Amino acid sequence: MRKICFMILILSAACLTAVPFQGGQGLIYLQSAHVLKKGFLDVSGGTRYFGKIASYSDSDRRAYTLWVVKGTLAFNYGLSEKVELFFAPVFYQDTNRSGKTALAKKGINMPDDLFLGVKFGSFQKLESPTVFGGRLMLRIPTADTHNVIYEEYSAGSLEIHLQGLFSYYSNLTFPDAGWSVHANIGYINHNDVGQSLTSAENDDTPQAMSAELTVGAGVRIPAGLFDFSLELNSSSFLTKPPITAYSREYSTYLTGGVYYNPRPWLTFQMGLDLRLISEGDLSVYAGNAGSHLAPPPTAEFPNYPSWRGILGFKVALLPISVRTTDEEELRRQSRDRRAILERMMNEQQDTQDAEAELERIKNERQRVEQELERLRRLLEAEKKKDQ
Repeated sequence: MRKICFMILILSAACLTAVPFQGGQGLIYLQSAHVLKKGFLDVSGGTRYFGKIASYSDSDRRAYTLWVVKGTLAFNYGLSEKVELFFAPVFYQDTNRSGKTALAKKGINMPDDLFLGVKFGSFQKLESPTVFGGRLMLRIPTADTHNVIYEEYSAGSLEIHLQGLFSYYSNLTFPDAGWSVHANIGYINHNDVGQSLTSAENDDTPQAMSAELTVGAGVRIPAGLFDFSLELNSSSFLTKPPITAYSREYSTYLTGGVYYNPRPWLTFQMGLDLRLISEGDLSVYAGNAGSHLAPPPTAEFPNYPSWRGILGFKVALLPISVRTTDEEELRRQSRDRRAILERMMNEQQDTQDAEAELERIKNERQRVEQELERLRRLLEAEKKKDQ
């Protein structure tokens, strides 16, 4: 099994194209309101891709395969119990057009842009299944080419992303063992006033900062070694960029995901995006209204992809203790629960509602007993195997 996991990890890394979300806890796109625990370090990577057999024009019927591929890595670090830092370079991006540099002439950015951010989360009351959080992220323009067709809009300026996070966990004792619901709402300021979107100096440039609203909701359901998720994500411009921008339309995607967890510290992901709603193509291409925006490679595919495939992985690098057996993980969770119970008992004298506090302590003791019972059964099973 270790050899198989290692080979899959190597193959995933060889693709070197991106998991859509910026690592950490959550679904494929949606972020959980929980942050990584203090001192934990995760690395994520993968691929999102689309391919289509197309032709150049009616006069030239040469068929070819149009690929849309994007790649990132993400490093997430738990700075404290409520704060997580992340660093997510997009190291590969198809541009489907030529440019000035050798890499751009091949139709790619390598590297593309860089995302830096901080996540605040894990805000919840004791005994509450709801968790709240937020994220602040910067998109730093390090790519040679921006305003890339078939991808999210970017004008090559420093962008600011703000996001509110909400999560609901059905299992308070073992959050990962029960189903969970997640919702995100975000605001993107593209900070693009005066940015050139084409190579022509007389083309329209943004006269006001383009702003975008993003909304998403989804559910994750565990099933042993596999988890399954379904999420809905939409984006709409509050202030649209000019007609010389690609991807200036409203769109909604439905995403299904499968997560394989062969080890507590290792997860492989597979997903599929299906476009549900999209406005008609709102860009104006060369030869119309004075625009010099290069037209799509094929008229058969002028707008957002109708589907996108996703492959990825996530590895917990630190602390080394996360690479433990199920027995050791249960022992750790039991210690955490007992610490919470002791803190609640110490704080009891400061509460005015003693009866409610005692009920909360009773519930917490029951959870500790459940964990100890689960540990006892695991130990009995191990003894039977040894016999």
